[in-house]
Amino acid sequence: MAACSSALSRRAFGRLIGGGIAAASLPPLPAAGVSTSAAQAGSVIRLSANENPYGPCPAALRAMRQAFALAWRYPDEAVDGLRSELAKTHGVPKEWFLIGDGSSEILKLAASAFTGPDRALVTADPTFEAISIHARVQGAEVAAIPVDPQFAHDLEKMAAEEAGLYYLCNPNNPTGSITPKARVRAFLDAVPKDANVVVDEAYHHYADSPEYESVLPLVSTYPNLLVTRTFSKIYGMAGLRLGYAVAQSPLIQKLQEHAAWDTANIIALAAARASLRDTAYATEGRRRNAATKANVVAELGRLGYQVVPSQTNFILIDVRREVKPAIEALAARGVQVGRLFPALPKHLRVTVGTPAQMKRFLQAFAALSA
Repeated sequence: MAACSSALSRRAFGRLIGGGIAAASLPPLPAAGVSTSAAQAGSVIRLSANENPYGPCPAALRAMRQAFALAWRYPDEAVDGLRSELAKTHGVPKEWFLIGDGSSEILKLAASAFTGPDRALVTADPTFEAISIHARVQGAEVAAIPVDPQFAHDLEKMAAEEAGLYYLCNPNNPTGSITPKARVRAFLDAVPKDANVVVDEAYHHYADSPEYESVLPLVSTYPNLLVTRTFSKIYGMAGLRLGYAVAQSPLIQKLQEHAAWDTANIIALAAARASLRDTAYATEGRRRNAATKANVVAELGRLGYQVVPSQTNFILIDVRREVKPAIEALAARGVQVGRLFPALPKHLRVTVGTPAQMKRFLQAFAALSA
C-alpha cells in the first residue's frame, strides 16, 4: 500500500475541487456491487457507510496474509492474544474484554442480555438504530428521546426514564456530534445502579473536542457500564467485522451467556493486533480525515450550506429541503451517500472519503444546488 498522503492545505484542496490537481494517491475502494474496474474508472463512489477508504495499515495487510496459514485452526488462541493486547492498551484486566463480530454483535448481545418485556431500552433520536431493533425483538419497549438543539443526547430526560438498558452513541451517528463529558459523567451517576449503560465509541478516534472524553477509563468505577469499540472505522477493517466490549467481569459474563462461539475470524484478529501496534497509522488517519473534512465543510459553506459540527469521519448537511430526492439524484450521478433518517428529513449524511472522492461529491452536490 502506498504511504499515507500528507494533509492538504485549504488552498491546495480548493485547487483540487476546481480540477487543477490530479486525484489523490490512493484510489477509492470499490463500491458494493460494483466491479473493481468500474470503481477505479470513477463511475461510482461510496460515501454512504462511514467506511475508511484508505483501508487497513500495511502492517495489518501483512499480518492477514501470514494468518492465512492458520485458517484451519479455531481462533481461540488468537482471541486470547487480542484480549491481552487490548488489556495492555487500555490498562484493564483482559477478562474485562469480549471480542465480537464487529461492535454490532456486542450491541445485539447487550439487547439480548439486558432488555425484555419488563426491561425497556432508552436511547436518543436520532442515533444508531441497531440496538433498538434488537431490543424490540426481545419484546422491550424503546424510549427514543430527541437530541437537544446542539444534537447532543438529552441525558436528563433519558435518565428520567425507567429502563433495563441505556444506550449512548458518543460521538453520535448520524449527527457526528458529541455529548459533553461533564454531562455524561453526571448521567452515569444518575441512572439506577440496577440498570446498565452501553456507550458506543465507534467514532472515538476521530473526536478531538476538549468537551469530549472516552468513558472507557470509567469502567473501573461503574460496574453497570459497558463500552463498545470497533476496528471498522479508524483501522479501516469494516469488511473484516471485528469489535469488542469493555466492562467489569460480571457484565462480560452476562454477555457471553448470549454469545455464539468463535464469531471472530483468525484473519481479522491478526489484522487487529497489528493495527493496535501501528499507532502512527491511526494518528495519520485522524489528521487526514480532519483536513479533508475541514476543506469540504468550507466548500459547502461557500455554497451556502450549514453542517452540524462533526467529531467523526462523516458530516451531516442541512439541505433545507426533503433529502430523499437529493440522495437519489446523487446516486444517479454515481455518488452514494447516507440513507434517509426519519428524524432528520432535511439532512444529508456524507462520509468523508479521499480528496478525490470529495471532489466528485462536491461537483455533484453543487450541480443539484444550481
